[in-house]
Amino acid sequence: MRTGLLAKKLGMTRIFKEDGTHVPVTVLHLDELQVVAARTTEKDGYDAVQLGWGRAKVKNVTDPNKGHFAKAKVEPKLKVVEFRVAADALLEPGATLSAAHFVVGQKVDVTGVSQGKGFAGAMKRWNFAGLEASHGVSISHRSHGSTGNRQDPGKTFKNKKMAGHMGQDRITTLNLVIAAIDVARGLVMVHGAVPGSKGGYVTVRDAIKKPRPADLPYPAALIEANAPTSTPVEAEG
Repeated sequence: MRTGLLAKKLGMTRIFKEDGTHVPVTVLHLDELQVVAARTTEKDGYDAVQLGWGRAKVKNVTDPNKGHFAKAKVEPKLKVVEFRVAADALLEPGATLSAAHFVVGQKVDVTGVSQGKGFAGAMKRWNFAGLEASHGVSISHRSHGSTGNRQDPGKTFKNKKMAGHMGQDRITTLNLVIAAIDVARGLVMVHGAVPGSKGGYVTVRDAIKKPRPADLPYPAALIEANAPTSTPVEAEG
């Protein structure tokens, strides 16, 4: 089990194949994605890799985190996440991950926080049909109807689908396809939509329900110091 990647969602666009057809994609950006710490079974009880994205201003970082980043000899990070990995997939602190961590055509699972919709009615939140437009229904056309039973049980059960807060949930979309990668600019383009707003952070890792391609770099694709820039790789027509 390899580590995943932490990326920022830039938005959606489309790319064109050689035959002229276009593919809608979500553009994910990797910005100085470095290993901040490694967790081991001997010391921490589990194996994991902690990754940091971007570069934060030192004045905005707490003193404990300053020491944490200094220990790994990396610049302070804007966002930090952990990925559980196999014991042979641990990475050294300070290593920088590349967009070549994934390959075109590979299926991945993307996790993010969905867009918040605020307080929503039952029709929008749960796709209820609502009440009839006529036949005596007045004013309450978009209401959710009865919420309980009669004297027995005499209450509304927990988790009843009703109006309330919608969105702002942790969502994982499975089996999305990598449409293109741009190693030089640190871009990963995923076919279709992914959870979250523009500017939000998402995690991308190998699909858990699909076999991993044989040509994937293991344990990870790293950016070497003074390495030449690479050209974009897109899906074939």
